[in-house]
Amino acid sequence: MRAAAAGETVLVTDRGRVVAEPIAPRVREGASAAEQRMGEPVRQGLVTPAKLSPRARLPDRLPVAPLADLLHELDDSRADR
Repeated sequence: MRAAAAGETVLVTDRGRVVAEPIAPRVREGASAAEQRMGEPVRQGLVTPAKLSPRARLPDRLPVAPLADLLHELDDSRADR
């Protein structure tokens, strides 16, 4: 059942004959916009939902460069236009 919930195709057989094919549940009513967009691709097995808890906090990202440096590089790259 976990495999089916993750979007995998699971066949239940009885003496070699397929008798059932459980699928991931449909998107619940009142689901967020993100859940609604991802619901069908998950059901089809095209997308696997993240295992990260929705309550988990991602680590803070450090800036790659100060904004002033990025803007200066952007101006330089556009100077020949």
